[in-house]
Amino acid sequence: MREIVHIQAGQCGNQIGTKFWEVISDEHGIDPAGNYVGDSTLQLDRISVYYNQASSHKYVPRSVLVDLEPGTMESVRSGAFGQLFRPDNFIFGTLGDGGLSPHRGQQLNQILTTDGPKLPEKPAAVDPSSA
Repeated sequence: MREIVHIQAGQCGNQIGTKFWEVISDEHGIDPAGNYVGDSTLQLDRISVYYNQASSHKYVPRSVLVDLEPGTMESVRSGAFGQLFRPDNFIFGTLGDGGLSPHRGQQLNQILTTDGPKLPEKPAAVDPSSA
């Protein structure tokens, strides 16, 4: 079976990505807390393409949310589907300036290539200024 890892980057990417998860969750009968509330076995047929099932029987999106400022992540967390995501899948820094200049892009690349592979061992917040 295929599995998709969804990567959302930046404010716009996270806004679009959050809406994507709202639509996918609705199609598969998943409520904002990750519980299956659907009424058809067809909804569960290929659910593992998008979600991992946690030990608490909740469905968690297979996604990574990235931004250089924590404000965007807080907006996602406080939104309707904020508790759907695992907290350790949020990667953010403190250098947001409203756009990805070439310098910011290099910092984001450094976060993803050096800290990304070690995510299960690290806390959710990554401060690129200390890298």
